Amino acid sequence: MLSVWSSVLQIKIIGGIINGSRTLIRKERQLLCRTQLQNAEGKRKTKWISLGLPEKGNKRKAEAELAKLRAEFEVPEEVGDLSSDMLFADYLLEWLEIAKGRLAVATYCSYTAMIKNPIAPYFRKKKLTLRELEARHLQMFYSELLKKVKPNTVIHYHAIIHSALKYAVKTDMLLQNVADKVDRPKKNDFQPVFLSAEEMQKMFEALRGTRLELPVLVAAFYGFRRGEVLGLKWDAIDFERGTISVKRTVTTVSVDGKHKEIEQQSAKTKSSLRTLPLIGSFRDYFMQVKEAQELNKKICGNCYNYEYDGFVFVDEMGERMRAQYLTCSFPKFLEKHGLRRMRFHDLRHSCASLLLANGVPLKHIQEWLGHSDFTTTANIYAHLDYSSKITSAQAMETGLALPESGDFGSRWENGEIQI
Repeated sequence: MLSVWSSVLQIKIIGGIINGSRTLIRKERQLLCRTQLQNAEGKRKTKWISLGLPEKGNKRKAEAELAKLRAEFEVPEEVGDLSSDMLFADYLLEWLEIAKGRLAVATYCSYTAMIKNPIAPYFRKKKLTLRELEARHLQMFYSELLKKVKPNTVIHYHAIIHSALKYAVKTDMLLQNVADKVDRPKKNDFQPVFLSAEEMQKMFEALRGTRLELPVLVAAFYGFRRGEVLGLKWDAIDFERGTISVKRTVTTVSVDGKHKEIEQQSAKTKSSLRTLPLIGSFRDYFMQVKEAQELNKKICGNCYNYEYDGFVFVDEMGERMRAQYLTCSFPKFLEKHGLRRMRFHDLRHSCASLLLANGVPLKHIQEWLGHSDFTTTANIYAHLDYSSKITSAQAMETGLALPESGDFGSRWENGEIQI
């Protein structure tokens, strides 16, 4: 990694090159990166870095590498009064405000809740400064937490602490990130519930005519997440072209100890923003809902809540369906009707398992579900793809001639082992 002459770099456009960052250009038929750094006295130095990529056919890879290199030299926000001599608990709260501008609202609220309780209170009692913090202190903290919470929760705490310390290293307050030396707990061994096609049909019959029916059908057929279901608006349904899109989500966050639902104009990841076919049955379902909403507006008049106008899942008075309603009411409904209990999110898993059972490749399932990484899809669902194992076994049997019979009986004969 290049050393930076000054911890605070000036950003100026000079001949297409940004000081303290990098710009791709072509030289000698290979993609290189030209870096221009400027110190406090205004002296500049240019250095070439090879990306190890031939010029032809590597534009996207080169752009990805450029993004990584830019991040290394991205100018930190104003550090202000932060220092390595302040209490680690205070540093975390200050860092959170600095990071606020680049975090999604839901992420910021989540970080705030976890830092305020239990991270900051624990380290405030220890009276440790940022400089004094060691890996053993973090390890002790995680060990204490594991007596009360699940490993996945501790992993979330670790991620926040690691990010905060990474900023301290980036702004020259620390030489190293001690969180890198800590052993994270292993993730919970969680097994999602998968419903068979027969179980799905029984569930659909029981749900007929209830408020839960359409949200469940959408989650089961399209594999939408809860937030994607609740965030569905009419502008995401194109009746003429026959498409349904994920454009936004509704997320529950904790603000000052109170739960609040927020609408985000983006999905979980870029891959989550997807457009799928609107099949005939769902076209009819949604048309009925749309017509019912217009009728409800006329009947209710000024009493109708137009705050959520445009959302698909609202009640007769215009109130948007709550995330807590789906989370709590769905498993209770299943239990009441003698069906296998499951979470609302397990409908997404059941969707994937049915796609696999019907011969859909994992790569296509990744695109259907909106996973950003194929590894995510494979890790969760590959063990369900038993049909591919049978195909592999048959291919091996065809390609590898095995003996018609073997001699694997006992080798004992007359009290001796025959070799």
